[in-house]
Amino acid sequence: MTGFLEIVVVAAVAQLAVLPGEKVQFIIAGLSTRYNPLLVVGAAGSAFAGWTVLEIRFGSYLQTVLPGVYLDLLTGILFLFFAVALFRSAPSSGDVDAQPYGGLAAVLDGDLDVRVPYLGWRVPNVMGGFLPIFALMAFGEFGDKTQLVTIGLAAQYPAFPTAIWAGEMAAIIPVSLLNAFVFFRFAH
Repeated sequence: MTGFLEIVVVAAVAQLAVLPGEKVQFIIAGLSTRYNPLLVVGAAGSAFAGWTVLEIRFGSYLQTVLPGVYLDLLTGILFLFFAVALFRSAPSSGDVDAQPYGGLAAVLDGDLDVRVPYLGWRVPNVMGGFLPIFALMAFGEFGDKTQLVTIGLAAQYPAFPTAIWAGEMAAIIPVSLLNAFVFFRFAH
């Protein structure tokens, strides 16, 4: 029988395995060169926490409607789809006009200018930059490999949603803090 602590460890290790090269970790690194790293990780962690709840709910739902083999196949297909989409969205090496963060954000007059994808609405720069950083992380996290891992774990262990959430936060938050403080300290 699988226990709560075992699932916490499984979730943490799974997240640690996919965090290297994660796009939101690059965003955290970049933002930490300009903003307080605690603010950046606080906003990012809030976005991660919310997304993780939704991913666990979705994975648990999928487990009730699809047999395991189809879940594995769907996870693999989605992983490949997002890999191709990410590759195709990357600017070419000679593209000097590439916008940072895929065009979601820019720094204007010292403030972070974050736009809602496809709608173009500007996220107000309030709470010392917390809200635009949160929005940037929430939009940036969509479709990440970490989401696929979370959905897969929730489908595989539907009886342990809290353990999955705790394990993932136990991996993501310290890695994000380390990333933020290293880039804050050594970027200049």
